[in-house]
Amino acid sequence: MTSLHPTPPTGAVAPRLTVLPQGFDWVVVCLLAAGIGLLYVPAYLGLARTIWATDEQAHGPIILALSIGLLYIKRHQLAAVPARPMPWLGWPLVVFALFWYALGSSQDIIMIELSAQIILLIGLLLLFCGLRALRVVWFPLFFMIFMIPLPEALVGAVTAPLKSAVSAMASNLLYQLGYPVGRSGVVMTVGPYQLLVADACAGLNSMFTLEALGMLYMNLMKYTSAARNVALALLLVPAAFVANIVRVMILVLITYHFGDEAGRGFVHGFAGMVLFMVALALMLVLDKLLGLFFNGHRTAQ
Repeated sequence: MTSLHPTPPTGAVAPRLTVLPQGFDWVVVCLLAAGIGLLYVPAYLGLARTIWATDEQAHGPIILALSIGLLYIKRHQLAAVPARPMPWLGWPLVVFALFWYALGSSQDIIMIELSAQIILLIGLLLLFCGLRALRVVWFPLFFMIFMIPLPEALVGAVTAPLKSAVSAMASNLLYQLGYPVGRSGVVMTVGPYQLLVADACAGLNSMFTLEALGMLYMNLMKYTSAARNVALALLLVPAAFVANIVRVMILVLITYHFGDEAGRGFVHGFAGMVLFMVALALMLVLDKLLGLFFNGHRTAQ
């Protein structure tokens, strides 16, 4: 009985997909992984107990997991790139990254500590593989930026006017719909209830998270038009603003119709999911509209 699968000729070696980039071997990979783990596992555990446990920064571990997943997807493509090490650029970046990490860790500045990891990974890629390898995995490394907490001074300066604008728009729209809504700053009154618009509901961090969602979408779509990608990235800012308005309106309506406990309980968390669903819907609509003005060509998957 003949086989339906061809057999390789005698002495021939079946091709295998390589896993490691050229310039690396398993010993080097294990040593580097152990070193990076020694530096950053304690940092991530600390983040999980503090900043990442808050509503404003809950996206951090998701961004990290997605970045690791994107790097894993690129592993065979990265392994196929010919190694052209650039030690003259890789070593300075590695040394600077370690200094930057030491500074952030000693001063307890998590923004510096996490940004050092990205610089370190870039330096190691250049040191062992070269610029072409960096081009293959540039997006997962860039995407890690979105897990870095924004500076408190910037968040405070931008969040206050954002919350005020979201509160004003939400209260005006609900008032036009006939609801007894009033507003004083970021405090909204609806019937007998008062609601404080929190940072997580309408702040800069939520917009930053939604921008990360848009960047991931553009990377997955792989449009060849740079103008289209830039336009969509810019339009995501007002889209995030609109999604925040919808979220606040939903919370006000839930509180008005079902009471204060409903607004503070599970439904409050569900409103956060609504925020991302609205933002995703707006992003898809904007992408379709941009498709009318820009070509829809995409790179090979």
